[in-house]
Amino acid sequence: MHPLLLHLLLLSLLFPSSLSKSTIEPCGAPPSTPTDPCPSLLSYTLYTDLKVAELAALFQTDPSALLAANSFDPSLPNAPNRILPAGLPVRVPTTCSCSDGIRKSVSTRYVTRPSDTLSSIAETVYGGLTSADQIKDANAISGALDVGQTLVIPLHCTCFNSTDNSLPAIYLSYVVNDGETLQSITAQYATTLTDIMNVNSMGSPLVSPGDIISIPLPACSSMFPRFASDYGLVVANGTYAITAGRCVQCSCGPGNLNLFCTPASLGASCSNMQCTGGTLMLGNYTAQATSSGCSVTSCNYGGFVNGTIITALSTSIQPQCPGQHLFPPLLSIPTSAMHQSYLPPSPAPLPQAGGTLNMPGSSIPGSIAGGPSGGPTGSAHALANQFNHVFYLTLLWSGVLFL
Repeated sequence: MHPLLLHLLLLSLLFPSSLSKSTIEPCGAPPSTPTDPCPSLLSYTLYTDLKVAELAALFQTDPSALLAANSFDPSLPNAPNRILPAGLPVRVPTTCSCSDGIRKSVSTRYVTRPSDTLSSIAETVYGGLTSADQIKDANAISGALDVGQTLVIPLHCTCFNSTDNSLPAIYLSYVVNDGETLQSITAQYATTLTDIMNVNSMGSPLVSPGDIISIPLPACSSMFPRFASDYGLVVANGTYAITAGRCVQCSCGPGNLNLFCTPASLGASCSNMQCTGGTLMLGNYTAQATSSGCSVTSCNYGGFVNGTIITALSTSIQPQCPGQHLFPPLLSIPTSAMHQSYLPPSPAPLPQAGGTLNMPGSSIPGSIAGGPSGGPTGSAHALANQFNHVFYLTLLWSGVLFL
């Protein structure tokens, strides 16, 4: 055999062409993207049984934020200590920052154990969302790992201005599994092959196991001022987000892509959430039919500033009075790996219509035309929520809805 051909053959064996690839988003200098951090999601499959709180600690996120990102019911008894089974796919919320000229999440820390290697940490513990070389470079490791050593774990994420085709979006970092194709992934997330290829700057629709691609999920965006601590909040369709010191929870969909925020009742101490100049509490509204339409006055969330929950009273004329607000259904915390999260396609944003029902987990009922709408346990409201929960789980199990 010719020496050059032998050399190329050896290289192909040592460095196969199927090396994992990741979508990288530059940042930090024009004409690249801005340096503001953005909320992002990581698609993660549990490598072992973990409590909700343990999984949250693995990624340095809040357990309530982890529950909200997957629409798991936070009101279940002892929810943070519920055990999630190995093999369960979940979404992990993270903050995507600009570091070394590219987007990545650098807030996660990991303390090494006796059996750990850089490869096992990257591929097993963190599900391929990083690589051994990336961990090595981030921590300037030149030798063997020490037991109890604290490592910075850089995790793949993207922002892309929190938009997709000029509509609000939150980006999910997805690790391609064995047997998957780009076509099967696009079907799973109810998107198009063209959109995924454009987002990831792909020249062909070929993916390999271990590749990390960015998937835009339809979302609700906020309009909070830049000086608010939750500036840039984006919530994926069909899910929730916890903000304002765990005092406010905001939902997105399923009826429209307008962010809807109400008291969360998860924080130990929350500031007043009554709108100035009226009696309405956050998330409440009143509606009055007029000759020109329906006059709707609502109490809306305006961000978390210096420890204060900002509320704003607004009045608008709408073609018709809004009905009961439809919240994304809350799901029971799964006990098997067959679970898939609720995230159907959603319509484009509609004019803000306010809301009338309790946010799940909230102790403050909504109101319409000055009267309360929240009912006691066992009311039609509770029965409707239970029906929706069973209905959506049935669709999930039958394959009509996908992760």
